[in-house]
Amino acid sequence: MEIAIIGAGMGGLTTGIALKKFGHTVTIYEQTEKILPVGAAISLWSNGVKCLNYLGLTDQVAKLGGQMDNLAYIDGLTGDKMTQFSLLPLIEEVGQRPYPVSRADLQNMLMDEFGRENIHLGKKMIALEEHDEHVYAKCADGTEIKADLLIGADGTHSLTRQYVLGEQVERRYAGYVNWNGLVDISEDLAQADQWTTFVGEGKRVSLMPVADHRFYFFFDVPLPVGLENDRAQYKALFKEYFKGWCKPVQNLIDAIDAQTTNRVEIHDIEPFTQFYKSRVVIMGDAAHSTTPDIGQGGCQAMEDAIYLARALQINTLGLEDSLKRYQNKRNERANELVLRARKRCDVTHMKDEAVTKEWYEDLRKEQGPHIMRGIISNIVGNPLD
Repeated sequence: MEIAIIGAGMGGLTTGIALKKFGHTVTIYEQTEKILPVGAAISLWSNGVKCLNYLGLTDQVAKLGGQMDNLAYIDGLTGDKMTQFSLLPLIEEVGQRPYPVSRADLQNMLMDEFGRENIHLGKKMIALEEHDEHVYAKCADGTEIKADLLIGADGTHSLTRQYVLGEQVERRYAGYVNWNGLVDISEDLAQADQWTTFVGEGKRVSLMPVADHRFYFFFDVPLPVGLENDRAQYKALFKEYFKGWCKPVQNLIDAIDAQTTNRVEIHDIEPFTQFYKSRVVIMGDAAHSTTPDIGQGGCQAMEDAIYLARALQINTLGLEDSLKRYQNKRNERANELVLRARKRCDVTHMKDEAVTKEWYEDLRKEQGPHIMRGIISNIVGNPLD
């Protein structure tokens, strides 16, 4: 088939690679003039890594991944260790190491694998229609697209989703702002082989190792939506938001480069079950936009990619039958994880002070199994189990 993918993010690129391996002719159209990663890094949990392994990218993704052997929670104000444990039992149970990776590195690797000559930039889709067993799309620059199948990997603001559902759904503000970036690994910040999270006051500061001796960092602060975004004020704001917090957090604030730090107001979308209409199908954030609180957004897009490609390959009752099977397989799992992330978000960011303080106390008693069971429950159930 001639397949058009709208969006050259991780989901669109992974889908394109999978479909090409099954012999389809695939072209990707991206609205931006230059592909820039949304955020500094991503938690690729074992299910996401397995999707890339399935596509023959085992060595490539391993080179990008940080060595995350341990997990720890630290009291952000006192610096006291609340819990610390090895992730080896988790890795052994699910059969694959997780990899925190730089988004830019991952996106470049996926573009190289797909073939940059088949990625067209500056192509903002503005209209979409179907007739004569084809999909026709028009871009703002006048480009016209004709395909047997159009895949909307166009993110949380998806125009393709609007076509599939017949309406544009509203995003829901999750109640907090996230700042993220990359810094050099330093023992003054955290243990080099560990995912370290400082918690307190409904806020989080987290550090995860990625390749090239770097930490991915993020700050989470519950705040109203729509506040001014001024990079020149980032460090002053962090000093205010994290006043009285422990020395490693202050060291991180001093170490960051505000000019390369990203700021994101975190949203999700109420789950829905319709993922296709005739010859148009959605995946990734277009289909199930989630908060990042359980680290499954990118992984779920990769699961979509694998299952969609396989559904088109192994089912022979026609295109719509394959898309229906993809939809019915993916919407239950992905939507469950959207709601699971939302629940974790509310606990972490002190929507109810008593609930969050109880979580802090539970962390002080945690030996590892309970947290790992939660992570494993997100990983299992993927299309490659």
